[in-house]
Amino acid sequence: MTDDSVIVDLYLLRDESAIALTAEKYGRQLRRLAENILGDRFLAEECENDTYLQAWNSIPPHEPRSYLFSFLGIITRNLAIDACRKIKRRQQKAEFSELSEELEECLPGRENVEESVEAAFLRESINRFLDGCTEIQRDVFLRRYWYFDTIPKISRRYGFTQSKIKMMLLRMREELRKHLQREGYQI
Repeated sequence: MTDDSVIVDLYLLRDESAIALTAEKYGRQLRRLAENILGDRFLAEECENDTYLQAWNSIPPHEPRSYLFSFLGIITRNLAIDACRKIKRRQQKAEFSELSEELEECLPGRENVEESVEAAFLRESINRFLDGCTEIQRDVFLRRYWYFDTIPKISRRYGFTQSKIKMMLLRMREELRKHLQREGYQI
């Protein structure tokens, strides 16, 4: 596999082989992320391709040498969520709205996080919460709410029962709510 730094150098040189190398190294993971959100393979492939275009347009000025997959993952996730919103507007359902409802009870409303600075503080607070969790808890939380994995998929991945995963997530949401309240957020 090609080193991420080499791939970023190719983007910076505007060498189109950067896209092919990116697809070879990360395409499957990016497509799976989009498919977990959208539930549709065709739309996931579109998101994957749009990710490459957006990466092409974003490098430069960004130079994600040490975090290329994270950089691409954020792009893919945002594109998939945007596509999901479009689907929802056409009265089709997507799983991400169900996951958002699960977290609504422990996160402050949009009116409290209108400014990007406040959003950054909220992100830092959630990261501090996750830093205080065990590695398994953090992984399960991220698999569910960042990667949009299903409960059965998480259960199989970690060898836990589905009810254990559900209970773990319920307790973590409650702890997150308490953590955010301690940090001054109105829930």
